[in-house]
Amino acid sequence: MESTTIWLITILGVVAVVAFDFLVVVRRPHEPSFKESVRWTLFYVALAAVFGLAMFAWAGPQKGTEFFAGYLTEWSLSVDNLFVFLVILARFQVPAQYRQRVLLFGVVLALVLRGLFIAAGAAALHAFSWVFYIFGFFLLWTAVSVAREGGAEEGEVEYKETALVSLARRFLPATDGYRGAAVMVRENGRRLITPLLLVMLAIGTTDVLFALDSIPAIFGLTDDPYIVFTANAFALMGLRQLFFVVEGMLRRLIYLSYGLSIVLAFIGIKLVLEALHQNSLPFLNGGEPVAWAPEIPTWMSLAVIVVAIGGAALVSVIVSGRSGETLPREHHHEAKEPHDPQKPREDAPVDEG
Repeated sequence: MESTTIWLITILGVVAVVAFDFLVVVRRPHEPSFKESVRWTLFYVALAAVFGLAMFAWAGPQKGTEFFAGYLTEWSLSVDNLFVFLVILARFQVPAQYRQRVLLFGVVLALVLRGLFIAAGAAALHAFSWVFYIFGFFLLWTAVSVAREGGAEEGEVEYKETALVSLARRFLPATDGYRGAAVMVRENGRRLITPLLLVMLAIGTTDVLFALDSIPAIFGLTDDPYIVFTANAFALMGLRQLFFVVEGMLRRLIYLSYGLSIVLAFIGIKLVLEALHQNSLPFLNGGEPVAWAPEIPTWMSLAVIVVAIGGAALVSVIVSGRSGETLPREHHHEAKEPHDPQKPREDAPVDEG
């Protein structure tokens, strides 16, 4: 399943889907309607479901279950990242008709960066089994942090520029506002970038920083790099459309953090148990595997993920619907910003070169 041919076909398939998305869906700048976004979200969910079923038929129930468990985990953690996207789009004051394009390019960059993280993680796990301990305890720490913060994490998240965006601002001359859908223009004989390129870099790089828990989490469900990559790819490819579907509902998911903390804690425990099964640390059990450590089957992982995330979302919608309680609003609005040299300006003359 991990042959070069399979990998090549898969990567070409991902590229084809991205090309289709760009040429058909976002080629004409527009603000998608709710119905349009729902249709495309269902399309990408169905695409992932077909791939998962194909995994069942081609590689067996174990691999198929691992894919679905990994996909649901990555998809759930990606929903949490949508709060960050809201803040970034508001911070850069991206015009509504260009948000689709920004999110698409940002997601593609995030997928490339995650691919590098996956390759590094797979190599580390293959060479050193004790890395499972690090991943496991990191997820347990993250789960406790998320549970303590509760809904405050999504409602009060603030955007801080990544190093890549800061470097782009510092070394690349930029326009003082948006120039339509262009990411680079020529003005007064100079080649300049636009804020659209900066926000694309911000979306892609910030997604990786806020998703550092997702790579260890999925390696806790499967040790197959191919499944890790495809689960991430399917979760990210549908993320842009999902943003426009749930944008108005995000603040109602008041208990989502608790569901995510349960999933992260469960996978963290699973990783620690896996590390005990493969133990080679000389100061633990004489460097021998720990035979008494129980094994958690993949189907149980899938069940915990579905119940935890689905239950948190359902309870959130019911409680917020009855009480009117939502996450804090202030960071979900395009608050007035002090003048910024990158501040969007629609009325500037355009000379695209």
